[in-house]
Amino acid sequence: MALWITDECINCDVCEPECPNQAISMGEEIYEIDAQRCTECVGHFSEPQCVQLCPVSCIPVNPAYVETPEQLLAKYHRLQRAALPPGAETGPANDDAADAAPLPAASSLPASA
Repeated sequence: MALWITDECINCDVCEPECPNQAISMGEEIYEIDAQRCTECVGHFSEPQCVQLCPVSCIPVNPAYVETPEQLLAKYHRLQRAALPPGAETGPANDDAADAAPLPAASSLPASA
């Protein structure tokens, strides 16, 4: 589920710079969360950073955007791929397993000259 900012927001500016997906921006009167970019910090942190830092607790779950943890993780992967420079993608566009593949152990790598 994406989060949203209620009209109880006091425009304290704490949440916007903490969002790792740049999902928070200033609206006409209060800050707003772009549900297409909000992953509830899945992929970055164990808890939504905006919720943790909000001094007035005005950032609940948005009932209009119900998503499972798996959907939030898939959104995180899409956002990460979209942020790559052109030609930087190394695998198929929908291969989330490649994103999570472990790196080989240093001892299994060939020695450099």
